[in-house]
Amino acid sequence: MKYTQLGRTGLLVSEVCLGTMNFGRRMDEADSHECMDKALELGINFFDTADVYGLDATPPKRGLTEEMIGNWFAEDAKRREEVVLATKCWNPMTTNEGVNNRGVSARHIKLACEASLKRLKTDHIDVYIMHHIERTTPFDEIWQAMEQLVREGKILYVGSSNFPAWQIVKANEIAKQRHFLGLVCEQSPFNLTNRALEMEVMPACKEYGVGVMAYGAIGGGMLAGGVIERAEKKEGRSGMNPGFVKKVEANREAIIAYENLCKEIGEHPLEVAISWMTAHPGVCTSVVGPSAVSQLEQYVRGSELRLDAEVFEKLDAIWPGPGGEAPEAYAWGQKVLPQFSYAE
Repeated sequence: MKYTQLGRTGLLVSEVCLGTMNFGRRMDEADSHECMDKALELGINFFDTADVYGLDATPPKRGLTEEMIGNWFAEDAKRREEVVLATKCWNPMTTNEGVNNRGVSARHIKLACEASLKRLKTDHIDVYIMHHIERTTPFDEIWQAMEQLVREGKILYVGSSNFPAWQIVKANEIAKQRHFLGLVCEQSPFNLTNRALEMEVMPACKEYGVGVMAYGAIGGGMLAGGVIERAEKKEGRSGMNPGFVKKVEANREAIIAYENLCKEIGEHPLEVAISWMTAHPGVCTSVVGPSAVSQLEQYVRGSELRLDAEVFEKLDAIWPGPGGEAPEAYAWGQKVLPQFSYAE
């Protein structure tokens, strides 16, 4: 496993980050604990979760995933020392959804953080992430609350998720005025089928030293292999999803070209998708959400796969994205490929 600095910080994180959204959703507690054990064995030191995870469990229980991780930490104190832990706040955590039980007001940040610490059975969160933008809360209020948590030793770094570029810039400019570190990472969806980040978000993150935590590497199953057959036969969870079937049909030619290229180079489509995302110069770490331990191992194999320049060029041709950074992507009237110099 290779490690990289999280944005402009001195914190080293694995280039594969264990996403835990399926803990309690598709994996019970025993399987989740086994997955975390395997992650450490494979060299993954970065774990990502959120306070709301467990919402899709049966029965639904917001906070369930954090509880599972906390129980795992409690079994062996050394585990917490080995893990760089990220969790998130923003979503409402109770079904009655009181008017202040959401967002990133100073009040909600304080209460959400303290609740996460209890569920996670830890005294601090390494990276505390705002799950979504909050248009009604000024950043002076947000940073005041985050600064207080840092002073108390409850969090070390702050990140964002699903932020547009202008919000990342605004957040860090205001943090700079307050002599605060500000955002050090941004977690956003990114994969071969969805390259919108290349236009605005990635350039902003590069300028401000914000590490991109890319999630959704296989495009909701689009890049997992055997996609068209699964959609036509309505097999599996994705194949039974009308939205997925519609998306497959809209991208049929690209999917066929992609899967043929994978066959040509003798590599599994899922692993090629992970390899491409890991190698992308705009990506700091790839957040993967396995639903089984074996799938985690496959994700790691993909991160270790090194594709050559010719393959990257063919992938760019199949899934060209927006055409590069703004404003060239939309103002110059043409796309130039390859768009990036991929990591070796």
